[in-house]
Amino acid sequence: MSLRFSLAAAVLMSSAASAQTSLTTPAPAPQAPPAAVRRLSVDEAVKLALEQNLGIQIERVNPQIQDVAVAQARSFWVPNFTSSFFNNSTNNPPTSALSGGQSKVTDSRLSTSVGLTQVLPTGANYSFGWNSARATSTNAFSNFDPILQSNLSFNVTQPLLRDFKIDNIRQQLEISKKSRQSADVQLHSAIVQTTRNVKNAYWDLAFQVNNLAAQRQSLQLAQRLLRDNERRVQIGTMAPIDIVEAQSEVARNDESVIVAEAAIKSAEDRLRALIYDPAMPDFWTIGIEPADTAPFRAQAVDVDAAVRNALDKRTDLQLAKNSLAQSDVSIRYFRNQLLPDVNATANYSTAAVGGVALQPLTSIPLGPVERAILSQRSFGSVLGDVLTNQFPTWTVGIQVGYPLGTSTQQTNLARARLQYAQAQTQLRNIELQIVTQVREAARTVQTNQKRVESAGAARELAERRLEAEEKKFAAGIQTTFFVFQAQRDLAQARTNEVRAISDYNKSQVDLEAVQEVGGGTGGVTNAGSGAIQTGNAIVRQ
Repeated sequence: MSLRFSLAAAVLMSSAASAQTSLTTPAPAPQAPPAAVRRLSVDEAVKLALEQNLGIQIERVNPQIQDVAVAQARSFWVPNFTSSFFNNSTNNPPTSALSGGQSKVTDSRLSTSVGLTQVLPTGANYSFGWNSARATSTNAFSNFDPILQSNLSFNVTQPLLRDFKIDNIRQQLEISKKSRQSADVQLHSAIVQTTRNVKNAYWDLAFQVNNLAAQRQSLQLAQRLLRDNERRVQIGTMAPIDIVEAQSEVARNDESVIVAEAAIKSAEDRLRALIYDPAMPDFWTIGIEPADTAPFRAQAVDVDAAVRNALDKRTDLQLAKNSLAQSDVSIRYFRNQLLPDVNATANYSTAAVGGVALQPLTSIPLGPVERAILSQRSFGSVLGDVLTNQFPTWTVGIQVGYPLGTSTQQTNLARARLQYAQAQTQLRNIELQIVTQVREAARTVQTNQKRVESAGAARELAERRLEAEEKKFAAGIQTTFFVFQAQRDLAQARTNEVRAISDYNKSQVDLEAVQEVGGGTGGVTNAGSGAIQTGNAIVRQ
């Protein structure tokens, strides 16, 4: 009987040793070349994200686009210069006796013009033009051949009511400037949001690294107990069957280590996508090692100060106010369009004629005739008459126009006022949401601070309990079940403490960020998971 028990014990010890060998010393796998690892602090990670994050690079283009929009709005005030040159020749058959008895009447005209037009920021518009021409004709009744002509004209129109204080160009310019300000706010929002995401991803990675260390400690405790049990079996103080439970605990903890290692890789990928440029050749292969450990510095939270700061800095509130200001510009424009269309106009021109003056005919010729030259005036003399205002013409007047019945401007104004009232209500709603979010984020910080303290106390008690259970087991008054249970409780307590510290740091990041941007804290709740819900309504025209 004793021989059979010895043989069974030998078989069990042999199987236990082989199982322990398979658990603790796996078959060697082919060694891959070690990947490069970059050690980063949280500030270095944020700096890299601000330089290389694709989302921030996209947002940096928007202010440049809005600069172009502002320049486009200003371009309507740019002067427009025009010029022309024409040479025209016309041949007509004679149709009356006034043609001078010729078989063909030829008229030629060479003309040039220069002009300048511009819309002014006052709503006025002006036009300036200078025209010159040289014409010849074979018609016997022409008094000049050739004839030189030149004239100078200047026209200006100034609105007195409608389009005086604001017109379509000034409306679009003001709205473009507001949109430019919104682009800056959105860029700042992207920077703050990316900074928040980077810090949270960094602390997630730090948590996974610390969690792996905790899982490895649990594995080492289980392996140590397995070795102790093997020695007890060898000296005969423990039944060989008790080793199976220890082996099972080692296998369970080994699985936890494998899962923790995979979680580190996933956390690395999330942080990598935020801080690195995908164009890097080693983007997917370079490792990231947190240089900073998740600190725990208990501090008081001034909720009222945080709320005041958020109401002053929140980007969604700034965007809503900016949109409200754009609506106000539109209301001012539509209200101005209801005024009568009263325009003051002034026109001035001066002209002169020169060339070769011919003696007038006193009878109808029956064929070609020779006509005496009375006088000759050069083009310079013509220009002199124009510039010295020898033959001026001017007109000053007022034009008035007013629509009869309901106009398009009235319907536009009514719609803009309704949208403005709606935007004001939305603005108050955003302010309410901001206060709610900040209070919730501050409460989360306070709760996580208490969680850290509680988790630290629970971890210390779990260590003391494991020490007590090990002493009882060594004295033979306790089974391995209670030792394994104490080891599991200690592993969970360590994980809970690391998680609580990570959640505390992430909640602090969220509290700082929620005072500047909306869209949810994206961090942790009191239970260490989930996100604070927000309503991020932005008023749009």
